Amino acid sequence: MLLLATALLATLLFTWTLVHALWYAPELDLFVPTGHETYETVMTPEAMPLRLSVPSLNIDAKVQYVGVNAAGNMGVPNNFTDVAWYKYGPAPGMRGSAVIDGHVDNGLGLAGVFKHLSDVKVGDDVYVTRKGGDTKHFKVIAVESYNYKKVPVEEVFNRADGAYMNLITCEGNWVKGEKTYDQRLIVYTKLVG
Repeated sequence: MLLLATALLATLLFTWTLVHALWYAPELDLFVPTGHETYETVMTPEAMPLRLSVPSLNIDAKVQYVGVNAAGNMGVPNNFTDVAWYKYGPAPGMRGSAVIDGHVDNGLGLAGVFKHLSDVKVGDDVYVTRKGGDTKHFKVIAVESYNYKKVPVEEVFNRADGAYMNLITCEGNWVKGEKTYDQRLIVYTKLVG
C-alpha cells in the first residue's frame, strides 16, 4: 500500500511539474504607453510579419500577433517557440518602433525562443520575413537591460525618427510573488534594407 501511495504521489508531482513546464507562460509586464499610435489603418496585409530570424543565435521563429492584456501590458506568445509582434504598432520595416517579444523560459527552466537573446551583439543581423514575401534586414544598434518596473516604454514603442524593431524578453532573478523576472532585456535594431 505504501508503494502504491508513493507511486501515486510521484505521478501527481511529475504531472504537475510537466504541466507547468510546458504550458505555464509568465507575463512580460511591459506596459504599453497610452495614446500609442495605431497603424492598423495604414498597414497593408503584405507588411505584416511572418517569421523572425536571428542567425547569430540560430533563431528562426514564427510570429504571432498580440495586443494589450487587461492589465495594459503587451501580450506575449502563447508558447515558447514563437515570438509575438505588437499588432497596434508599426510592422517591421515601417517608420516607427515595431516591437516583438518572446519568452526566455517558462519560469521553471524550459528554454524559450529568446533564451540566449542576451548573447546578441551590436552589429548582428536580424531579419523579418513579411506576408508579401519580402524580407526586411535590421542591425542590432544597442542591447540594454532595465528593471522590469522602469522600462523606458516611450523609447521602446514610440521612436519615430526611422524604422526600428525592438526585441524584448525577461532576464534576471525570478520574482516568485509576481511570477516574473526582475529585468527586461531590450535589443534595439534599425532597418538597413
